[in-house]
Order: sequence, then C-alpha cells, then structure tokens
Amino acid sequence: MRHPYPIREIARQAGLSEATVDRVLNDRGGVRESTVMEVHQAIKDLDRQRTQVRIGGRTFMIDIVMQTPERFSTAVRDALEAELPSLHPAVVRSRFHFRETCPASDLIATLDKIAKRGSQGVILKAPDLPEIGAAVGRLVAAGIPVVTLVSDLPSSARMAYVGIDNRAAGATAAFLIGQWLGDRPGNVLATISRGSFRGEEEREMGFRSAMRIAQPGRSLVEVTDSDGLDATQRDLVLEALKRDEGVIAVYSAGGGNAATLDAFDALGRECAVFVAHDLDHENTRFLRERRLSAVLHHDLRQDMRRACQTIMRAHKALPDEGPFLPSAIQVVTPYNMPPGVPLAPFVG
Repeated sequence: MRHPYPIREIARQAGLSEATVDRVLNDRGGVRESTVMEVHQAIKDLDRQRTQVRIGGRTFMIDIVMQTPERFSTAVRDALEAELPSLHPAVVRSRFHFRETCPASDLIATLDKIAKRGSQGVILKAPDLPEIGAAVGRLVAAGIPVVTLVSDLPSSARMAYVGIDNRAAGATAAFLIGQWLGDRPGNVLATISRGSFRGEEEREMGFRSAMRIAQPGRSLVEVTDSDGLDATQRDLVLEALKRDEGVIAVYSAGGGNAATLDAFDALGRECAVFVAHDLDHENTRFLRERRLSAVLHHDLRQDMRRACQTIMRAHKALPDEGPFLPSAIQVVTPYNMPPGVPLAPFVG
C-alpha cells in the first residue's frame, strides 16, 4: 500500500521489526494475517498523527491498553488525537491495544510485550486483578510509568489515576433518580459491565449507599458481567425485568444502553428515569431523543491530556503539578450539551 513513511517509522509504530514490516509492504508472504493487520493499522495511525509527527521536539511513544466496548475506545482515541497539538513542543505518538472482551492473560501478554519492547508510558484501563497488578509492576520495574484511566488499580505500582471520583458519581446518579421519581413506587435497575472493574464497582457502591439512605423503600436490581456489549446486555436485562416487574428506572454504570432500552421496549415496559455515563455518540443520540434523562459526563480530552502530561512528568519533561484531583463531573441534559455537541430541539 502507498504511504509516505520510512519503514523504520512504521516498525516503531507497530512494535514490529523492520524486516517484518518490509515483508508485509512488499507482499513477500510468510507473515501472519494478524501481523499484516498490525502494519496496516500502524500506517493508519501515522496518517492521523501526521501533523504531530512533522513538528520537532522531544518524542514520547505511549501505549494505550484498554478492555472496553468499541464505542468508548473510539472516544478515547478521538480525544487523545484531538489533544496532541496542545502538547507541543513535545511530540506524543500513540499505539493502541483495544479489546472489547478478553481473558486477563491476553492483557497481561500485551503489557509484558510492551515491557520487553519498551515505551515511554502506558495508559491503562483494565480489571483490578492481582495478576494485572503484577504486570503493571513489571512495567514500572522496566522504567515504564503507568497511568490508569477511568478505572483504577490502586494496589498496583501505577503512577497515577486519571478520571472522576466514581463513588461521588454513583451517589449523584442516586440523587437524580430519587428526585425525579419522587414518591412514585418502583425499583431501580443498576447495570455494570463487570465487577472486576473497580471504577464501575465504586459507582455502584456509591449509588447503592446514597439510594439506601435517601429512598430505603426501593429495591435495587443488579445486572453485571455483560462487558458492556449489547448482545449480552439485552439478554441479561430482559431476564432481570421479567423477574422484577416493579423496575421503572435505570442507573447504567457500565454501558450497553441501547440493549437496555431495547429490552424495555421488547416487554412494553416504561423506563421513567435513565441515568448513564459518558457523552459518546450513542448516548448523545439517546439524550436528544429523551431516551436518557441525564448523562454524567467528564471531559475525556482533558483526561487524556492529563494522562500524557503525567507520563511526561515521570520523564522530568514537565514540572510537578502537586496533588492530583479527580476530574469534574458534569450532569448533562438535552439543554446543556458541551460545546461542539448540537442542542436537542424542544419536544413539547
């Protein structure tokens, strides 16, 4: 395929040898299809980052490793690449390792490969498991700083966590749902993608605690282990709604909102209040259509900028900024969309 990049540059972006890249580009065969895809993806990544590559300055190659649904990994990629110009005069290059669902061993293999190959830093969203924490320790021992994003690994050797206060976010969701439901009887469905993600677990804990205090008469019905994927989420929500006909509201801490709404529709059930997280393309559409009541939003571009700057500080390229504060939580309705998101028309 035609491209303007030296083989050395493509090899660095892909994390492969120059000989392997040369074989792929010249169709010499003897290379796995997955490796061919890695080379092509590296060229696409270089195309998106081309403006940044041309600018002089210290270069930081950062690996972003995430287990998350595609809708969120896409939002992270877009946010990072939108922030690259703000990091001048430094040049930040990125390699992406995204999986929607996988065993912990796959993530560990990716982290160990990065530790062996080398990197200026890793931005990580992964389950809070001892074996993942051990892999983070090996990265740090190899001189590679790790920043956790959205979901923390507090017992690991990671350098910092970037994201919201998840317990406060869950409590905020409980407050909103309690205010909107008022004295109306009914139960609440709380959905998380998987309990091993500490961020979602803390959201659910904050939600449960605040709801128990404010509205102790409501039952909470939990759905988990869908990985936030629509196909799995729909079946789990359908089962939960059939078991409890009193569910009239939803707090989604882990995504899969299209499937949750579809499950309500399939049973002809009303969802009176629905609070979700992250203003991605899907949630923006549902908010405009009044299928969601509110979205708990934080500035993902700011988070990615802070994560990169934290890695740069680990290399003494920036001065220390002092205590790290959580990202601000914004309650977004159809009428206060952040800049760049069109306002929804009024529906009377």
